[in-house]
Amino acid sequence: MSKFGVMVMGPAGAGKSTFCASLITHLQLNRRSCFYVNLDPAAESFEHTPDLDIRDLISVEDVMDELKLGPNGGLIYCFEFLMENLSFLEESLNSVTEEYLIIFDMPGQIELYTHYPVLPALVNFLRSPGNLDIRLCAAYLLESTFVVDRAKYFAGSLSALSSMYMLGLPHLNILSKMDLVKDQIRKKDFKKFLVPDTMLIEEDPQEVEVRKAGVDYQPPVESETDALMSGAGFKRLNNAVAQLLENFSMVHYHKLDCTDEDSVGGILSYIDECIQWAEAQEPKEIPDEEYDDEE
Repeated sequence: MSKFGVMVMGPAGAGKSTFCASLITHLQLNRRSCFYVNLDPAAESFEHTPDLDIRDLISVEDVMDELKLGPNGGLIYCFEFLMENLSFLEESLNSVTEEYLIIFDMPGQIELYTHYPVLPALVNFLRSPGNLDIRLCAAYLLESTFVVDRAKYFAGSLSALSSMYMLGLPHLNILSKMDLVKDQIRKKDFKKFLVPDTMLIEEDPQEVEVRKAGVDYQPPVESETDALMSGAGFKRLNNAVAQLLENFSMVHYHKLDCTDEDSVGGILSYIDECIQWAEAQEPKEIPDEEYDDEE
């Protein structure tokens, strides 16, 4: 029988570990089994203790001390080392049954999902029928506060699109930390960000301000970086990224508020649908009620 799993990924600070903790709590409250795998060799603490932890095999801190690598180089080395020692995963995951949801908590270095080949190789190993045969989906988290800054929003959406192509998995794109933007943007306006398109740039408040002020107006800048990011070249780049996302039409977002049990349950239902978890479960027999024989 197949196993079932979800890889929780996204840039640093997107709330991956928080989502994993909320998902595990939700599963426990609903009497569902899960197996928590930490694949972040730089992680420091967890709300729920991992059932399998890559740090028991190798950690970024040890690699940086011994090989004198930086954080990013150390993390890539850790994953290359993991690929040379896949028995570390296989021995622990072989015994996991189809009743469990395997939750992989991934690191936040974005290059792993966008252009470095080690993660696709790991996904192929986990999915291969000759190995673990796990039905996997990806849950890609992007911080919802990015919608306030259109450039960050489109850059994050582009990285989500890149990971979809790199990994070739059923994919959920999620705007996390919804509790942080409730007072910053109206629900009606937020719906526009669930599907990226070029109109979001046209409707950017700063762009609207510039058009109203006239072609000679230049918004105030406070630094050289601000000047660069308000220039014509940067605007053309954002337009090109937005147009690319619109042409592919693959990135669509779901909203997540980890403080809301219904929100976490809603994301879980999408995960179950992606991996077809319910179809593989055996029907549970209801025991016959016992009656005393009437005398």
